[in-house]
Amino acid sequence: MDKGELDAAVSRAIGDPNSCVLIAEAGSGRLLYRYNTATTCAKTFPACDAPGARQVEDLLKATAKDRQPRALSCNTTADASRGVGWAAGPIAGTDLVYAAMMEGDRAFPGRMMADRLEGAFRRAKVSKPAP
Repeated sequence: MDKGELDAAVSRAIGDPNSCVLIAEAGSGRLLYRYNTATTCAKTFPACDAPGARQVEDLLKATAKDRQPRALSCNTTADASRGVGWAAGPIAGTDLVYAAMMEGDRAFPGRMMADRLEGAFRRAKVSKPAP
């Protein structure tokens, strides 16, 4: 995987100072790629599908184990002026999984993030066409 090409594709898809994308091996969860800083990726936001909060790494670990796609969104402030989107799932044609987070007043919903990242993975030649 070419980090520069992938960085550019992810930046075009969901680039934002409050975005994080992690890619890991399915099963082991061994981290192979991170878009944005460790500080950004360590931020905690509402889980959206359960009480409590999570970090994008928590979502990556769950996805590495079960390989299930997830697309979640919810507000991060009481006045609904900011939100968080979570997206995760397998990367087509590979033994890789991803998890992504975007938070802010213009954060994309999880489903839109997933669609945009699928395109980014294709453009960066990370995903493979189905045989």
